[in-house]
Amino acid sequence: MKFLFGLSFLVFAVNLCFGQDQPLAYDERGKLIHYEVVEMNGITKAQLDARAEKFFKKSAKMLKLKSAAGDSLMQAAGKIVITKTALVLSHPSGEVQYNFYAEAKDAKYRFWLTDYEFIPYQRDRYGNFVPSTVIGVPLERKPGKLNAGEWEAYLKYATSQSRVIAGQFKDAMNAKQEQAPKTKSPETISTKKW
Repeated sequence: MKFLFGLSFLVFAVNLCFGQDQPLAYDERGKLIHYEVVEMNGITKAQLDARAEKFFKKSAKMLKLKSAAGDSLMQAAGKIVITKTALVLSHPSGEVQYNFYAEAKDAKYRFWLTDYEFIPYQRDRYGNFVPSTVIGVPLERKPGKLNAGEWEAYLKYATSQSRVIAGQFKDAMNAKQEQAPKTKSPETISTKKW
């Protein structure tokens, strides 16, 4: 009995570990995408839109909102900085820029991260790491043999960070909205009755 329990636990742990390394999927355009549709019973579109706007305002350093206020589709742009570690020292080796889209309906919402582009960094004359170009290389592009291992590491890091961002967004959408405390109107005191 202990053997079967231990074996089933081991199989579960291995599946859990390897399940986290699933790469991003491809959409109909051939671009990498992280896409999710989430059901939220009993919540209106206005409430979901307010929660999404609150998330974008809260994460203004990470995501720059690009959509207009009246649009039903919210669009933001963000970047993931990739660091390279050698022994104890680490420095940024590049960044992955992406687009974040979110849309809500009554009782459900969807969001997706797509258009991943890698921009390498280089040192400038002051010793700072800055983008070496403004033109990004799409992550869908297959690298050559020489750069394949490093490119695969960039893809895995972008995948894991996309899942982290998606988790943060889902947590923000599931959070209960704090209602403003109701202020009591000051009671008037009648001096006629005593």
